[in-house]
This record gives sequence, structure tokens and C-alpha cells, in this order.
Amino acid sequence: MFDLQKYSSRLAIRSDIGESITYAELTVETEKFHDAIPYDGLVFILCENVMGSLLGYISCMTKHIPCVLLDGSKDIELIQHLIAIYHPEFIWLSQKRVGEFVGTVIYKYENYSMLQMRYDRDFSEKDKAINPNLLLCLTTSGSTASPKFVRLSEKNLRSNAESIAEYLQIDENERPVMSLPMYYSFGMSVINSHLIKGATILLTDKTVLQRDFWDFIKEEKATSIAGVPYTYEMLRRLKFFCMDLPYLKTMTQAGGKMNSAYVKEYVDFAEANNKRFVVMYGQTEASPRMSYLPHDKAVDKYASIGIAIPGGKFSLIDAGGDVIKDADVEGELVYEGENVCWGYSEKRQDLQLGDENHGILYTGDIAKRDVDGFFYIEGRMKRFVKVMGNRCNLDAVEQFVKVITADCACVGVDDRISVFVTQNGLEDDIKHFLVAKTGFNQSVFRVLVIAVIPKSNSGKIQYPELQRML
Repeated sequence: MFDLQKYSSRLAIRSDIGESITYAELTVETEKFHDAIPYDGLVFILCENVMGSLLGYISCMTKHIPCVLLDGSKDIELIQHLIAIYHPEFIWLSQKRVGEFVGTVIYKYENYSMLQMRYDRDFSEKDKAINPNLLLCLTTSGSTASPKFVRLSEKNLRSNAESIAEYLQIDENERPVMSLPMYYSFGMSVINSHLIKGATILLTDKTVLQRDFWDFIKEEKATSIAGVPYTYEMLRRLKFFCMDLPYLKTMTQAGGKMNSAYVKEYVDFAEANNKRFVVMYGQTEASPRMSYLPHDKAVDKYASIGIAIPGGKFSLIDAGGDVIKDADVEGELVYEGENVCWGYSEKRQDLQLGDENHGILYTGDIAKRDVDGFFYIEGRMKRFVKVMGNRCNLDAVEQFVKVITADCACVGVDDRISVFVTQNGLEDDIKHFLVAKTGFNQSVFRVLVIAVIPKSNSGKIQYPELQRML
């Protein structure tokens, strides 16, 4: 995935606590990482935005070690649930969490350790087999620890990284601030698209709300920042447009649809200050990027997701599956490209499967195309929302609520989830429980008490009716 020796003299990573590592040093460390693993197997990486975590990811990508990226702050119960389903041979995790799992430490780097797992029973070679071309699995719902993963090959990841680097014109002089979570596909794509070009990753676990974040990017002369809609909403409140950041030239936004009025503000600011604000659209299933809005078209097309990335192709289909050729007609957005994932997995045995999508992704999003060929997202077909850039499965949230009360239902829009229940007095308990399970801010959740959950004759919850109640 990464040709580290090509940029051996360059600085690869600089952390917010003063750590640095060159591409040449990365080459050495990835060899040590690989040599420490006694046999082939699956690696769970419990991610944090620190040097040790990133070193593990780069090592797996460079040495073709199949891995799964997970939120390193998740409850032990959620991670153990995934372990029971996928039986990883190894876990790369922060040393502070080693004692939570059963295994033997076989390698350490900085504050991270490689744990060789021990299980109560042996698994057959057939059950443990992994497709030799599978490289990475990402969660479909990072907030709920669903066992449904997206399966990605090196070809998927490489092609998407190359496309992103092409349209953003990334080269070895770039210094992107990497504050997005590593396990999040957007954050992963920032890493991939810059490391393949010899750039320097500025790694931080700080947020835009912390002074240390701004001190870091000013001191290190960050050239770009990547954020979800929530990020840019916070930046507006922090008077970002008045900040003195002469080296910051590019701002990228993905992770959900941003308020068009806010997009226009950033586009106008970028235009007036010789910077770029680039709106992008993607899904984890596309490794993850599918479109971008060229910055020279952003002033006129600020509400659009733009055009397909280099090497990709969009089309729209109607309810009958026929291609829509006319402009301004809504249909399901379909994407074609080498970055489309192989498919999903829900258990260890699924990691043996090959490419089931064959380069075609039905996005589940309703969109339209204007006369100039630019696409606009109009809504979602599936029960997923994006909360602060993280895709969240409403059905999984509903299952969490059922731990407290069985009579419930969840609906939502980006950055807001509404929970309907029929029992009074549970509002605070439900909010606190969901915050603990998902990691989202309490303000994301709204609990409403109604007399009865509307259902069809077959017992299925009538979600559109609930949506109309809001």
C-alpha cells in the first residue's frame, strides 16, 4: 500500500507531543512489527490518534496484514462482542488496556502493545482462513459496534487514495492536520492519500475546541484541515474566518450534508483569501470517497456534492432500475469504480469471501443531476444517519434503548436522533445510556413520550409516521 522507501528522507509523522518519525524510520519499524507476528492472522487495531496506533495501521497496510480498525475508547463489552464473532489472533492496543483482554504481549512500540490472543477453544484452519487479497475491514456503524464490517482490498484503498491525491493536488510538501479518528473512513483516507505522496501527517488527538489544537497547527504550519459538518459549525462559532492561518490553504468537508448556507460562507471565505474549501461525498463502502466539488465551481454550485472522483462514474436509476438520463430528475445514486468495496462481513468466515460488488455501489441515497452534470443529494433511502460525521445505524440505537424499555422506536436526521417511548420518567436514563454506548454528546438525543408506537398490521413500526410527529 505504502512505498515508504521512496520518501525515505522525508518526515512522515509529527505528533502534538513532539514525536517525529521519518519514512526511513517507518520502514524499519514496520519490519519490526511484521517480524513480531509469529503467524498469519487477523489484527484488531484499537485506534487512538497517537503515534503507536498509527504505526500499527501503517505496518499492516505496508506488510499486507489483514486488520480491523476499531474505536480504542469503546466499552470492553462492545469489543468483546466483536472478538467473540471474529476471533482475531492479535490485538494492537494501548498498553493501558492490555489487562482487559486475555493474551500475551509479544511486541511493544511507544505506548502500544501487540497482544497475542488466547481462547478457550481451538478454531479450525477452515474457519480461520482469510482471503489473501483482503487487507482492511471497517465498521459500518462505529458508534454501535455492529459486527457488520466493510471488506476492502489494497486495490480499493490504493485507487481511492490516488484519486483523492490527484484532485486535491497532494504532494510531499503537504502537512495535513490529522484530528479525525483513525478508525473513521474519512480519517483513514486523509492518512492514505497523503502518505502515498510523501507528505507529513500532523497527528493530534485534540479537537478544534482546544487551544492546544490551534497552537499545534500554527507551530507546525499545517497546510490543510479535514472536517465533518459539525467541525465547521464549531469553527464558525470560534470565529475561524478571523484567524491568522497563512499556511492553511485547503479545507475539506465530508461526513454528511452540511448546511448549504454554511458551505457558501466557507466557499466565499476561501475565494477571498486564496484558499480552497472542497466539499466531498463518500461512504465507507467506497474506501470512502466518491465525489468532490471542484473549488473553482464551488461559488456557483455550493449546494452540490460535485462530480465523480477521477476513475469513478455516477449514474441515477429510477424505481424500476432504469437509468435516468434527464436533468433534475431524482433517483438512487449509483457509483462505479475500483474503490468500491468487496462487500460486507458479519462473522469470521465471511472474511474468506471475494469481490461481491464488482465495482458497483448502490448508495441508498436519493440524488439528482443538473444540466452541467453536477450531483445533489436529496435524501436517504436507508435507516442510517450521520452524527458528527459518524454513520449511525438507527436500528442498532433502537436495540440499545430496548435494554431499558421494549416499547420504543428511533428515527433521525443528521446530528439528531429522536427516541419514542410509551413510558414516562425514562428520559434521563435513556440519554445517559445512549451517551455511554455511542460516545455521542447528550444533545444529539431527544426522548419523546407518546401513547402508542404506531405499527402496521404485520407489527412493523411505521417510521414515516413517527418522523411526521417531529
